[in-house]
Amino acid sequence: MAGFFKSLLQRFTKPDIDWDELEASLISGDLGPRLAVQIVGDLQGQQRKLHGADIIQVAREHVRKILPENIQPLTPFTDGRPKVLLIVGVNGVGKTTSTAKLAHLLQKAGHGVVLAAADTFRAAAVEQLEVWSQRLHIPLVKGPPNSDPAAVCFEGYEKALKSGAAYLICDTAGRLHTKHNLMEEMKKVHRVLGRKDPTSPHEVILVVDATTGSNALQQAREFHKAIPLTGLIVTKLDGSGKGGVLVPIQQELGVPTRFIGLGERVEDFQTFDPKRFVDELL
Repeated sequence: MAGFFKSLLQRFTKPDIDWDELEASLISGDLGPRLAVQIVGDLQGQQRKLHGADIIQVAREHVRKILPENIQPLTPFTDGRPKVLLIVGVNGVGKTTSTAKLAHLLQKAGHGVVLAAADTFRAAAVEQLEVWSQRLHIPLVKGPPNSDPAAVCFEGYEKALKSGAAYLICDTAGRLHTKHNLMEEMKKVHRVLGRKDPTSPHEVILVVDATTGSNALQQAREFHKAIPLTGLIVTKLDGSGKGGVLVPIQQELGVPTRFIGLGERVEDFQTFDPKRFVDELL
């Protein structure tokens, strides 16, 4: 969302603010209608001459209140169980790449990781994850084409448990949130993992594309309804001028952004820092 607040500053230079235009600008920055109305209401209630800097200050204050001060880190279990991360999302958001980058981040922190290629319907996804696993030297579990994704995740859990890996990351098939059968399949993966550990999967992380705006909020609503989400990975935050959508997702659903993707390289992936997001990206 780099430069969004800067663009507001340039647009609203005079003290006579067009409130409808401001509200539309905030919504177009993906902050969502609910937050836009709150920010405008707050500004109108100040009953004084306002400039662009006032808009930025009030908007930042509102965003800071919504985003958690600190993001809960992923921590491994101490009893030998692997922590299971289920990565979900629609097609084309960078899900498989994000899965590999997250595995690399955990590996760099000194943790053992196993990958499960549970996107069994798209051969290219399995191949893509296989290339990443070889490059990063991370074990991968895969099944034959069109095999049961739940079975792949089940096998992945057994491998992670036997090898003493701290994490199992399951890359699931991209699915439209409107496709009932695919959402039911995702619930089955959830149930089957629960047979190995009743608390598994321990994290369900939705990958969203920062550039898709309000579509990402709708995706989050539907996935959260099917399987409660524990966090987001927001991709394509590299100077797209977008990313504000993570704020209404947090506000409406209480789902925090855990990680962000800032580019193509494996290093261009990091734990989300709310303060830095508000101070620099916004």
